[in-house]
Amino acid sequence: MRPLEALLFPIAAVLIISCSDKDQKATKKNSKVENTSLVGDYQVIDSFSVGKNVFVRSLSSDIRTNTVWVGTSVGALNINSQTSSVRQTYTRDNGLANEYVFATYIGSDSSTWFGTNGGGVSHLRDAKWETYFPMHGLADYWVYSFAEQKNTALWIGTWAGLSRLDYQTGEFKTYIKELVNEWIYGLDVDSKNRVWIGTEGGVNMYDGSKWHVWTHQDGLGAPNSRNLSFSTNTGLGTRSRHDLSVLVGGEDSYNPNYIFCVKVTPDDNVWAGTWGGGVSVYDGKQWSNLNSEDGLVGDIVYSIEIDQKGVMWFGTNKGLSAYDGNNWQTFTIAEGLLDSHVYALAVTSDNKIWIGSKNGVAVVN
Repeated sequence: MRPLEALLFPIAAVLIISCSDKDQKATKKNSKVENTSLVGDYQVIDSFSVGKNVFVRSLSSDIRTNTVWVGTSVGALNINSQTSSVRQTYTRDNGLANEYVFATYIGSDSSTWFGTNGGGVSHLRDAKWETYFPMHGLADYWVYSFAEQKNTALWIGTWAGLSRLDYQTGEFKTYIKELVNEWIYGLDVDSKNRVWIGTEGGVNMYDGSKWHVWTHQDGLGAPNSRNLSFSTNTGLGTRSRHDLSVLVGGEDSYNPNYIFCVKVTPDDNVWAGTWGGGVSVYDGKQWSNLNSEDGLVGDIVYSIEIDQKGVMWFGTNKGLSAYDGNNWQTFTIAEGLLDSHVYALAVTSDNKIWIGSKNGVAVVN
């Protein structure tokens, strides 16, 4: 039995639901959601261990092939989303440049991209591997996000700027001075082919000719109403000091310009997960925010996903929240999560939500 495959096994069953009916201050931002409750009936139906103290940092779902890719701190797993069985495990011995996988992305051709922690980019297509380092034109060895621009280019977020891989020429171009901050974690592309970038210093958008920027001064991130200590830590670590803590003195901290993730909905609302400022949403004109005072379970938002019903899912430092535009449902360890910090989310073809954290993956249905 392959190493990681031996670690992956079901350990939980159906658990209790918890939801909040707290009145919301923010207006509805997802136009796909009607004024009826779409949350409240979700529940954790299963969970899978990937090893004690192993982190699940990324999840990607390919509904065409019923595949979920699980990127962990010790390798990657290819899983059948219908049966939850492991098809293959990947480490350096199987082609990955580095076992610590911080980003996974499934391209339009169903090939898979892996962003690693210090090992550049690994690309798996038709059972063949390609590796990209700075010597090939990649901005950095530390890679944390991908987004595809209508089959023409792949955008890659790194710790030393934004790289664009042109599919036709195979050449890289790197952007640094155009960005509000070169440390990039979140990427997505909207219906107008604009690229949205979440950095440690705010949100950038590239419309094909001009660069735009938004920070806390522009409404990004909720106010620090709890008077939390401001954090200057990088959160996801530095090249020399991999401190993953989001605490200051053992307590929650605040840095609203720090963006962990970006997600664009089908109606081009842009959601950004902040450090301590909750989740922010841009409707094309202005930013508004939702935080723990509104019903969000935690104010540090690592991951965002939207399911097939239009429900927004937020992975936070204190659990998982589902939001239908009016109502909330909350999941914590008590409801079946394997850890409070939810780093990754994915939605499968049957509308199950896969939740990545330390120790493994939980599944909500």
